[in-house]
Amino acid sequence: MPESTYELDPLLHAPVRLRIVTILADSTDADFVHLRDATGTTDGNLSRHLAKLEDAGYVKITKGYAGRKPRTSCSLTKRGRRALVGYLEELERIVELARRTTKED
Repeated sequence: MPESTYELDPLLHAPVRLRIVTILADSTDADFVHLRDATGTTDGNLSRHLAKLEDAGYVKITKGYAGRKPRTSCSLTKRGRRALVGYLEELERIVELARRTTKED
């Protein structure tokens, strides 16, 4: 693959979804309200992003109750963690190429 070709995962390239997986990578799980507040999204917007991540197998969503209150909990799957690591490795490759190119100018 030529150095000018990049393979960034388009699913993770969306800023909100990247934020979601980085939050989940730093914990065992996070509840919906925490993710909504941390990403600054609406309930509906967050639900759509989580559905895309769940459909790809990157996130597991568990619904239950805390007492009588409904609770939605999200966690990063092994596949999601591998995708995040691959995405970050590709970003590092892009940064390194940009640094080399900038030094040549």
